[in-house]
Amino acid sequence: MTPEQTSPKTTSQTHPFNPGILREYDIRGTVGGTLKAADCYFVGRAFGTMLRRAGAKTVAVGFDGRESSPGFCSEVIRGLNDCGLDVENVGLGPTPMVYFAMKSRGLDAAVIITGSHSPLSYNGIKMALQSGPFYGAAIQEVGRIAAAGDFAQGSGKTVAIDIRDAYVERMLKDYTGSRDLTIAWDAGNGAAGDIIRRLTQKLPGRHILLFDKIDGTFPNHHPDPTVAENLVDLQKVVHDNKCDAGFAFDGDGDRFGAVDEQGNILWADIIMAVYAAEVLRTHPGATVVADVKSSRVLFDEVTRLGGKPVMWNTGHSLIKAKMIETQSPLAGELAGHICFADHYYGFDDGPYCAIRLLNILSCAGKPLSALTAHLPKMCNTPEVRFHVPAERKFRIAPEIKERLRAANDKDVSVNDIDGVRVTTPEGWWLIRASNTEDVLTIRAEGFTPEGLERLKKQLIEQLKQSGISSPF
Repeated sequence: MTPEQTSPKTTSQTHPFNPGILREYDIRGTVGGTLKAADCYFVGRAFGTMLRRAGAKTVAVGFDGRESSPGFCSEVIRGLNDCGLDVENVGLGPTPMVYFAMKSRGLDAAVIITGSHSPLSYNGIKMALQSGPFYGAAIQEVGRIAAAGDFAQGSGKTVAIDIRDAYVERMLKDYTGSRDLTIAWDAGNGAAGDIIRRLTQKLPGRHILLFDKIDGTFPNHHPDPTVAENLVDLQKVVHDNKCDAGFAFDGDGDRFGAVDEQGNILWADIIMAVYAAEVLRTHPGATVVADVKSSRVLFDEVTRLGGKPVMWNTGHSLIKAKMIETQSPLAGELAGHICFADHYYGFDDGPYCAIRLLNILSCAGKPLSALTAHLPKMCNTPEVRFHVPAERKFRIAPEIKERLRAANDKDVSVNDIDGVRVTTPEGWWLIRASNTEDVLTIRAEGFTPEGLERLKKQLIEQLKQSGISSPF
């Protein structure tokens, strides 16, 4: 056990966190720096206090493959127990497996120690409630309780639970494939590796596994399926083995990416368009939720299919909350968090997303590329993130919105649900501030290359008027 993982002394019952670790959707910091074992214990105490005061009794806890995660997990559990909560420790595995333990076993909450796809020096803590996501002001309340030392007291128990086979069997319950396929699966040495191994052993067809050994140092490539360079190995295996598709997952298995049989990357918004065709057949007219960074192609396709597209704030917790509010059977974001409430529990689950795409592909009787061939081929930029001063971060989008509305151009539509998304006859562009870092995200998408260039110039000019240089 390394020094930063040793148990903290608890003679002092107040514990202010470094405010930088209290993010919008989770707690995340540098191991041994802004996030230490003592912080993990007091996260357990503070979150546990909130649970106890809400009448909760039981919590599922698990951890990912990072080297600091087992020790951090022990401290969180100790904090929860000291509030009087009983813990079911499901051990090493992906985030959705811990969500599944909470949902299937009727537990009140879940805690996962995971750095997700963050750099190696980071780790973090995700929390969820049986009733829905835990985020925003609730995470800030964790900090307030810890700083005040305002803790519930008790003596809970912990039992170890092996939920892996039950989780795999639950996913297989929704497998409806009618023909064998050859699929490549890239676990990226992330926490989903063991589950993917167990899952593919029970699926028909031929399955080729890449980097399924869980290794928190990520020796092969970084586990983030939203970055094209991380999919190069998967694309090669798909090509060399004439696979029907390739699937990719992030470090804690709650995000999903795919490539078709030609090796073309299908970003999450396009994958959602494929899912929407299936879901809207059984839920005609239903709402489909996607974030503001998603392609216009997705929103237009949902409308064409008879569904109701809802554009919402970026962030998996925000998307899940909107999903519950609108009773949507399908929701997701460009970052790869895709949630099914159709047959499933409504949380983001990479391996389950793979099962749903397998179903569609197997029953279609045609290649994956054919399932997206009818969609418009948009010209778009990648999602570009760049640093801005903290004091300016949240002011830029409102400034741009006011300038555009004052211009009163009837061909320009402005959506300010999350930053500013500007739609014109040639496409759209987006500027939004990160909730967790001092960065802006920009993206543009046009119907033609020439239109895209004009959209980018509009974006660049608006940033310039706010005193910001664009990285385009």
